[in-house]
Amino acid sequence: MLQPELSEQVEKSEDYPLSPVPRESRKSLISLAPLLIGFTLYSGTLFAGGLVGPAFRFFPDLLLVILLGNLILGTYSAFLGYIAGKTGLNTVLMARFSFGNLGSRWVDFILGFTQIGWYAWGSGLIADLLNQLVGFPKSLNWLLILLVTYGFCVTAYIGYKGLDWLSRIAVPAMVILMVWSLTIATQDVGGWGGMQNLVPSGELPLSAAITIIVGTFVSGGTQATNWSRFANSGKIGGLATFMAFFLGNGFLIFSGAYCALAYNQADIVQVMAQQGLLMGGILLFFLNMWTTQDNTIYAFSVAGCHAFRTEKRHLMVLGGATFALALTFGGIYGSEQFINFLLLLGTFIPPIGGVIIADFWLNHRAGFPSLTTPQVAWNMSGITAYILASALAYFTPGIKPVYGILAAIVLYFVLNRIKPIITSKT
Repeated sequence: MLQPELSEQVEKSEDYPLSPVPRESRKSLISLAPLLIGFTLYSGTLFAGGLVGPAFRFFPDLLLVILLGNLILGTYSAFLGYIAGKTGLNTVLMARFSFGNLGSRWVDFILGFTQIGWYAWGSGLIADLLNQLVGFPKSLNWLLILLVTYGFCVTAYIGYKGLDWLSRIAVPAMVILMVWSLTIATQDVGGWGGMQNLVPSGELPLSAAITIIVGTFVSGGTQATNWSRFANSGKIGGLATFMAFFLGNGFLIFSGAYCALAYNQADIVQVMAQQGLLMGGILLFFLNMWTTQDNTIYAFSVAGCHAFRTEKRHLMVLGGATFALALTFGGIYGSEQFINFLLLLGTFIPPIGGVIIADFWLNHRAGFPSLTTPQVAWNMSGITAYILASALAYFTPGIKPVYGILAAIVLYFVLNRIKPIITSKT
C-alpha cells in the first residue's frame, strides 16, 4: 500500500482522476479560460456554422440564431462548470451521486466511447484534408495517422499543465488567423453591406438551426468539468466555461456561417487556401485539431479511470490512443453511419448533465459528500429521469438537447420527491 505522501504525488501527477482537485492545485481564470476555449475551437463546429449560415439573412436573423444557440450551450455548460469548480469533481465523479455507484458506469461508457470515436475520426480528417490541401500522398496516410494519433496525445499525457501551455500559445494564434481571413472575406463581398445583401440559398427551420448549434458540442460541454474542476472557485469555473462555450464556440459557429455565406464553403481552412493563405490555413488547422484532440483523449482517459476505478490516467491516454488508431485504420472516417451514431449520442448525453445539475441543487448545494462514503448502487431517481428525458428528446421534434436537459432536471426533482432511492450499498 502506498504511503500517504507517495499516494498524493501519484494523484497529482495523474491529475486526480478519482478524487477532488485539492485547493493547492486549483487554477485562475487566466489559466483556465484559454484551455477551455482551445477545446471549443473545433473543426466540426465550423461545419455546423456552414450548415446554418446559408439559411438566414446575415443581420439580424443569422446573428440572433448564433447568439441564442450559443447562449443556451454556454449557460448549460456554465452550470456544470460552476459545480465542478465548487466541488473539484468532474462529471463522471458527480455521476456517482446522481446515478449511483454502479449506475454511473453508463456515464463512463457513453462519455468515453463518444470521445474516443471523435478522436479516431479527427485523425482521419487530418489525413484527408492534407491530401486535399498539399497533395500529401494517400499511400502514406497510415504514417500520418500514426504520427498525429500519438503526437496529439502528448499534451494530454502530461496533463493539465501540458494542455494549459499549448492553449496559451495556440488560442491567440488561431484567433489572429481567423480574424485575418474573415477580414479578407468581408472585403471580397463588398463590406458589411455586401454581406447583408447576400440572399440565403438554403432553408432551415429555427429549431433545427438551434439544435445544430447546441448539439454539435453539447457533449463537450458536459465533459468540460474535466478542466473546470481545477478552477479556484465555483464562480471561476462557471465563468471560464461560459466564456469558452458562448464566446469561443460562438466565434467558430460565426466563422463557419460567414465563410459559407461569402464563399459557399464552410471550412475556413479551405477558404484561407482560396485567399492565398495556404500556410496560415494549415497552421490554423494543425493548432485547431491539436487543442481539441488532446482535450478529447484527456476526457476519455478520465472516464476510463473512473470506469475501471484506477488512477493510471497516463496508461488510459496511451490505451485510448491505440484504440482510436485501430478505429481509424478500420475506416471510421469514411463511415457515415458511425458518424451519425456519434451525433445521435448527442441526444443522449445532455440529460446526463441535467440529472447532475438537478441532483446538486436539490441535495448537495453545500458540497458533495466524500467519495469514500458508501454510496447506493443505483440511484433510481437519476436513472429513471435520464431514461425518460432521453426518450423525450429522441422522439420529440424541435431543439432536442434543450428538451433533454430541461426534462431531466424536472423529472429528477419530481422523482426524487416521490420515489425513494434504492438503499443497497456498494
